[in-house]
Amino acid sequence: MAHFEIHANDVAEAKEFYSTVLGWTFSAMPGGEAVEYQIIKGKGVGGRNKLTGGMMRRMGAPSPAGSAIRGCTVTFEVSDVDAAYATALANGGAEALPPADYPGFGRVAYCEDGQGNIFGMMTPAKGDK
Repeated sequence: MAHFEIHANDVAEAKEFYSTVLGWTFSAMPGGEAVEYQIIKGKGVGGRNKLTGGMMRRMGAPSPAGSAIRGCTVTFEVSDVDAAYATALANGGAEALPPADYPGFGRVAYCEDGQGNIFGMMTPAKGDK
């Protein structure tokens, strides 16, 4: 994967959510003003990393909460899944899949971000990074 994009009804609210949960920072992309396009920077994303990310205003209605996922789900590595999951829920996120251990893979959780998107967080199993 080279690039991902997060679509949000409220870009400012989504920036605050991901900044708080994943520690990301954002900068407006020149030429992207019409859709409030933001370049994402954080651990493993943006800058000199191979993976880049963006956020933009959603062009249409999101799927209703609890509906099937449309598109792909992106999972980000975090140092403590349980702490990141609690932070997400405390900041407007909703449970999609609570933290669980998957032998040989790691500890994983999924949240809804308050903008209609599901994203994952994972702490790799020791030695699996």
